[in-house]
Amino acid sequence: MSGRAGLRAGLGLLAGGQVVLGLWILLLPELFWKWPWVSHLPPYNEHLLRDFGGASLALAVVLCAAVATMERRLVLTSLVAYLVSSVAHLLFHARHLEPLSTGSAAGFMVLLGAAVLLPAVLVWLAADGAAFREAGSTGTGRRPE
Repeated sequence: MSGRAGLRAGLGLLAGGQVVLGLWILLLPELFWKWPWVSHLPPYNEHLLRDFGGASLALAVVLCAAVATMERRLVLTSLVAYLVSSVAHLLFHARHLEPLSTGSAAGFMVLLGAAVLLPAVLVWLAADGAAFREAGSTGTGRRPE
């Protein structure tokens, strides 16, 4: 797999995850709330959850645009935006693990750590720029004329 294909696949994975998460929270906030890693920090707030679902979908739009265009600045911007969100999410939950069992807390931290590691690796690939020079790419999302 080329660097460009790997970058596109990683972006697609992040975008797909945000679409699923955003739709789940926006359309079924009560069901999302029942997830043990979420409900251990009460109280339930439908407004906040639906806003978070909408924000997740907004991030998915930007990630999908990056997948579609593979324009370097958009790719980097979308990945950095995702990384900022996932680092903040990891840091918050790392300080609030007390209600969870050791196994659940460890699994949760692995999941949240992966949500930081993948976009960090993708930022590194995108910052290098080689993925945008492959197969005649100009890095602008357009083919050379």
